[in-house]
Amino acid sequence: MRVVAKFGGTSLGTGERINRAADSIAAAVEAGHQIAVVASAMGSTTDDLLDDIEFDVSDEDRAEIVSMGERTSVRMLKAALAARDVEALFLEPGSDEWPIITNDVGEVDVEATKKRATDLAGQLDGVVPVITGFLAQNEGGDITTPGRGGSDTTAVMLGNYMNADEVVIVTDVEGVMTGDPRVVEGARNVGRISVDELRNLSFRGAEVVAPSALSYKHEHLDVRVVHYQHGDLLTGGTQIEGEFQNLIDMQEQKLACLTVAGRSIRNSPGILADLSDALRNAGINIDAVASGMDSITFYVDSELADEAEPVLHEQVVSGNTLSSVTVEDDIAVIRVTGGELPNRPGVIQGVLTPIADAGINLHDVITSATSVALFVAWDDREETLEIVQREV
Repeated sequence: MRVVAKFGGTSLGTGERINRAADSIAAAVEAGHQIAVVASAMGSTTDDLLDDIEFDVSDEDRAEIVSMGERTSVRMLKAALAARDVEALFLEPGSDEWPIITNDVGEVDVEATKKRATDLAGQLDGVVPVITGFLAQNEGGDITTPGRGGSDTTAVMLGNYMNADEVVIVTDVEGVMTGDPRVVEGARNVGRISVDELRNLSFRGAEVVAPSALSYKHEHLDVRVVHYQHGDLLTGGTQIEGEFQNLIDMQEQKLACLTVAGRSIRNSPGILADLSDALRNAGINIDAVASGMDSITFYVDSELADEAEPVLHEQVVSGNTLSSVTVEDDIAVIRVTGGELPNRPGVIQGVLTPIADAGINLHDVITSATSVALFVAWDDREETLEIVQREV
């Protein structure tokens, strides 16, 4: 197999952990696999260097300073591999074989990077390149940084461009967990998770794989997360499946919009659960939910509206919290799902403004970490779809 292994800062945080990393790399090489390594700065070195910059500094000087953490890591790891009779070389910006080229603002030059990564892949027989994560260089040879999470991005990008079989992210967690083990008891490892699921978790605080890295994953590139104590690069952990696709989809079925109002909603725990349970018990599937200060709106299949309204009305009249329920038919939904949505400031406004300019009324806009759902009148759906396709 051809494997790109990324070692995070905690997995290289001490001499013992560097030895453990080197042992796992050496074992994979001895088993006949081609290995390329991406190394983060040891421990909290990057954060420490950033904290120590208490003076005005240019972007160029800042990049040079923070690069020292990764530059140290690759030298340490290369030396540890040499002690195990593994031929290795460290690569950093400025090296002849350095693969990742960007422009001055950190955007990857895909063509140049693919060519350099392909050339590097041709040298993997018997040699382990140890590559600085988080760093890149522009065509002028200056150091650039692709942002936080850059080591993950370096690894998956290189895995893609080097035609690797697998990218292994070595970190301080047992892959993706069912919950934060520091907070919840009984958290366990998730054996498999989709790119879509993990990106949503990552954008909402799960510190497993940087979301920007997953945009480089394709269907046939395996990505796995393992604990640094595991010791085997080729087994265990969590397998990340699939690829994140940009998609603009217009639902073919009409929806109905059922809104329940009540001034006490904001101060009444369990209202959403009660209403949802009532619909569930009636066998009515909820397509989407939007909530406001004094209302909750459910979107359901239009053909089920006549069943859903009396169910919700029963909830209104059975207590003192809710005031009324109303129904609006013939609603359409256009959903935009895209790996780059969270990285594009103003993207939602860029869609909403031309929709408003066209005189189209939006019933609701529901956003998640990686998607936007636009609800409009059924007769406005085609024009809205055209605007979204043009603007996104």
